[in-house]
Amino acid sequence: MKNILFVCIENSNRSQMAQAFAIKHGKNLVRAYSAGSKPSGKINPKAIATMKELGYDLSIHDSKSLQQIPQVEYEYAITMGCGDACPYVRANHREDWQIPDPRDMNEEDFRKVRDLIEQKVKEVLAKI
Repeated sequence: MKNILFVCIENSNRSQMAQAFAIKHGKNLVRAYSAGSKPSGKINPKAIATMKELGYDLSIHDSKSLQQIPQVEYEYAITMGCGDACPYVRANHREDWQIPDPRDMNEEDFRKVRDLIEQKVKEVLAKI
């Protein structure tokens, strides 16, 4: 099994949803983790609600820092568009998806970001 890491600043929306989709779609392929460079300490209720629509309970996740994840080599380290705020982690492959932060978006736009994240997770899983 390969390790995959998703990083954003707060670890409350994008990286959490990406981790959830990697768990859902990459069951026997990857161990998925997420973290934030400046974690908020909570998961956005909108993220929990929109993932629940797809049958995933995001409320069981915790917002965490990069210091709280396993210090292993990751097959992929994927940032969500936070640029320099996401520090270096050991990874064979790196990608920056440039996904907008949906935190303050309305529900419809939030779902569009969620669906984009799911699509991109499926694409990276196909590479593994």
